[in-house]
Amino acid sequence: MNSCDKIEITVGSRDSPLSQKQVEEVFSELSHFHPFVTFVPFLMKTTGDLDLKSSLRHMENSNFFTKEIDEMQLKGQFRISIHSAKDLPDPIADGLSMVALTRGQDPSDSLVLAEGVNLQNIRKGASLATSSLRREKVILSLIPDAQIVDIRGTIGNRLEKLQKGEVDGLVVAEAALIRLGLTSLNRIKLEGPVAAYQGQLAVLARSDDKEMFELFSCIDSRRQ
Repeated sequence: MNSCDKIEITVGSRDSPLSQKQVEEVFSELSHFHPFVTFVPFLMKTTGDLDLKSSLRHMENSNFFTKEIDEMQLKGQFRISIHSAKDLPDPIADGLSMVALTRGQDPSDSLVLAEGVNLQNIRKGASLATSSLRREKVILSLIPDAQIVDIRGTIGNRLEKLQKGEVDGLVVAEAALIRLGLTSLNRIKLEGPVAAYQGQLAVLARSDDKEMFELFSCIDSRRQ
């Protein structure tokens, strides 16, 4: 494909503020190589957005956050979809392929706390929120008496619970804070394992869409 070819690409994505920032990030990266490409977002909610009661603790490698987007993409509603790579099911839906895996942002996890709070002065039995067993283990290695609670919703919804004092802290991917411009928050970067592909973005297309494979190869970290 010639870099001067004008092309309009329909893009499926979740409608959360973070997901929209992720679409913007992919568009920005692609624009460096293909400045005549434009994105037309198709924003939607998935099961994972609507079901805020189910814990994510046993949802790894499921299509909890992609099911409806996958279905609409396979029906031709949009040409590509953009996801947090860590949220993709394994295997990816039949008929779809990952055409690019971006280099992404900082893969760390961060424990966000109220202003002035740190590991030395955090209250005994602090209520710390995460829906990840992996993150829970990291927190308890630092704060053994912490009370772990599940938390769901957008990053904004979660931070609101912290501001209201409903929780004493919550674990958020550092990449999410970077994308949402929230790096001024009081937080502690956690050491230890993180989710596979955390911070990276995945671009999916139909498996037979050779044009998208070619177009997005320039931002595919697997080829660099």
